[in-house]
Amino acid sequence: MGTIQKIVKWTLNHIPRPILQRVAGWGVPMLGVWYAGRGRKCPICGKQVREFLPYGYGVSRRDALCPRCLALERHRLLWLYIERETNILNGYPTLLHIAPEVALKRKFERHYGKEHAESYLTADLESPLAKLHFDVQEIPLEDESIDIVICNHILEHVEDDRKALRELHRILRPGGWGVVLVPQDYERESTFEDDSITSPEERAKIFGQYDHRRIYGRDYAQRVAECGFEVEEIEYEKQLSEEEVKQYSTGKERLYIIKKPVRANKG
Repeated sequence: MGTIQKIVKWTLNHIPRPILQRVAGWGVPMLGVWYAGRGRKCPICGKQVREFLPYGYGVSRRDALCPRCLALERHRLLWLYIERETNILNGYPTLLHIAPEVALKRKFERHYGKEHAESYLTADLESPLAKLHFDVQEIPLEDESIDIVICNHILEHVEDDRKALRELHRILRPGGWGVVLVPQDYERESTFEDDSITSPEERAKIFGQYDHRRIYGRDYAQRVAECGFEVEEIEYEKQLSEEEVKQYSTGKERLYIIKKPVRANKG
């Protein structure tokens, strides 16, 4: 493991997340100096580098973190999907962005601007980057008040992920949709969770990160559907060219697009 990989891994595992969120904006670009070049390009901010920075709490992944906008592989893949496959940027739907990723947050804030800022809501339990602060298992928003929700890599942290999914279902308008991604072991048939595992060391060993409570398997889509959603599982990197996959370093995480069904008319 290289020096930068060791620095990043130690920092992730020893510095509290709220502090990381405050200092990453200037600390990561400093590390990016070592990766100057043109082998990669971030589709979110346009930054070109020889290679993206390493990242990972457990296994340190090479070619992962953009030194300018802090986008990871899944963020770059998701942004390409949003730009090419959705109509978010054609209007100003009410968007709830939970645990907002810095790279995506900046793009959405630029799009919504001051005139439509009230339609873009950011939320987190403790992040200083968010406007609202709440537990995703108890969302203090009205029923059917949100058009789109983005909630990525959150469910593996919460005590009751099904309760959180039911809350997302409650606040979405009929016909509303969202993106709900999780770290997933595609070799595992069923999701594994054990509430008796509480120590950070054991959680890191078994679930892959010190603050994870479960590891999702191939049953994730069904788990989400059981909470009332229609679910589309997309291997979106397969819709990109080989050159795009390499240049953008998008990874292979599957996108899970959820939709709240429209109620049938009575009569």
